[in-house]
Amino acid sequence: MTADGRGVVTSAPVTGGLPQGVSEADASVAGVVILLVEDDLGDAVLVREYLADSDLDARLHDVGTLRQAEDFAGEPECILLDLHLPDGQGLDALRQVLLRWPQAAVVVLTGLNDAATGSAAVAAGAQDYLVKDQVDEAVLARTVRYAVQRKRVQTAERRLSDSRLQADENTRLQRGLLPTPLLSDPTVTVASRYLPGQQRSLLGGDFYDVVQTPDGTLHALIGDVCGNGPDEAALGVGLRYGWRTLTLAGLRKADRMRLLEQVLVAERPHDGMFATACTVGITPGRDEVILLSAGHPAPLIISAEGAHPAPITYGPGLGMAPGRARWRESRITVPAGAGLLLFTDGVIESFADDGTRLGEERFIEIAGHLAGIADPDEYVDALLADIQRVDAGRHSDDTAVLYLRWPTA
Repeated sequence: MTADGRGVVTSAPVTGGLPQGVSEADASVAGVVILLVEDDLGDAVLVREYLADSDLDARLHDVGTLRQAEDFAGEPECILLDLHLPDGQGLDALRQVLLRWPQAAVVVLTGLNDAATGSAAVAAGAQDYLVKDQVDEAVLARTVRYAVQRKRVQTAERRLSDSRLQADENTRLQRGLLPTPLLSDPTVTVASRYLPGQQRSLLGGDFYDVVQTPDGTLHALIGDVCGNGPDEAALGVGLRYGWRTLTLAGLRKADRMRLLEQVLVAERPHDGMFATACTVGITPGRDEVILLSAGHPAPLIISAEGAHPAPITYGPGLGMAPGRARWRESRITVPAGAGLLLFTDGVIESFADDGTRLGEERFIEIAGHLAGIADPDEYVDALLADIQRVDAGRHSDDTAVLYLRWPTA
């Protein structure tokens, strides 16, 4: 590297490359980009000469002030920082550099009588420190190499820790979104599945629940918060908790929808977020089903004749017309030995063999072909296996399925 004036960033690769016999650890930092922040031109020249004479393959960029360092457009892996600059002194200068380049390994340069400051700098986040009068080419190369490697290890460990924390958070959200049914009727069978989008393992905003109230009525919910991410998942958890609480408190179905919308409006991070939901109420005698839809696809009735959508009156999604929406009940009967399949739109938005969206019609066809499978768990597994087979991993949305079967007279 050459200098053509203090404070001017200039660069040139250190020549010579890696010599024979360099270890894999040395090779791992080959071509490392170093930013030297040093206002003393003599010290800067020494650093350049030491690097040129060492076995470290590096690209050195030279500036004289913190302000000039801020203007550096590259991404240095190592920063050699003098702690006595015209516009920054001691640990304050270090903090500015760490804030600007959190990914870089910082090595501070101190005077012979300032080793205590070097130790304090390491405690404050620097990887190492060098006493200027005790540096030669071997010491400088070794220090830079080890500093970069340590920083890489720390970065990898932090990312792993973040991933574990995210996984723990996903587990907590999953428990909230995908609950254990609250049932006391042993004749009712429930099968549920949740599949996150193929491009990620994180949960989205699909949610469901099943609750039996003391009068014997069986209640079910399935819903989908628009979008994917932690905000949507958290809102889905809140809506499910709210629905279960309102159901156990004995509120009527339309009142529950109205209050759920109030929860959504109060909790959503922005006005554009909304949710769809469908609720099911199966009377104590299991002879009538009461449906309510807030913009959500109608459940499918699965019987020996195949699959067909339950007749339902649709209302607007939750949060689409706050305070003005109205939802009307639809009452149906389900044939003896039949079941009710609730699902989110991730199912019908999967891809078919021809590359187009599966759509509701083809989904109903697949669901009908499998109607002869009596066990709900086996049915749901076969259904999702067929959908995933034709989708071939192209779909990125979440998918939730809830299948209910009960004996009828």
